[in-house]
Amino acid sequence: MTGPESEGSQVRRAVCPGSFDPITNGHLDIISRASRLYDEVYVAVMINKSKQGLFEVDERIDLIRQVTAEYGNVRVESFHGLLVDFCKQRDIPAIVKGLRAVSDFDYELQMAQMNIGLSGVETLFVPTNPEYSFLSSSLVKEVATWGGDVAHLVPPIVLAALNERLRKD
Repeated sequence: MTGPESEGSQVRRAVCPGSFDPITNGHLDIISRASRLYDEVYVAVMINKSKQGLFEVDERIDLIRQVTAEYGNVRVESFHGLLVDFCKQRDIPAIVKGLRAVSDFDYELQMAQMNIGLSGVETLFVPTNPEYSFLSSSLVKEVATWGGDVAHLVPPIVLAALNERLRKD
């Protein structure tokens, strides 16, 4: 846009946070939908030093970058600490979270209220595609560990990384 319409227009930014260990088709669905609503979408990969993930943070970032490359407006970074600080540092006014069930809402509502109280960052809840309503990274890892087929639950490149990682352990 050029001319008077573009004067004062701001880039609309949002963040999709999580551990993404590994990223699933459910995560990808939420990120894809957010990428259509916002000019820039940050995928913030949480660093939790007290938890041992299946994939290192750098591996998760690399996988997410590969599976979101087609969107063009998705940036992937890690963060440690408060998500609202990550948002303030990047001028991000909105957090996009997928909700699978009412049980997700109870927890996420508390987080959303805390985040807006701490910093004014809003939370947008997006209902999960019913196809992925049961899906979590933990469930994918558990099923894959026991030899179950998770090909329909993760992008192909993630499936390959998952299979390789589980063969090593």
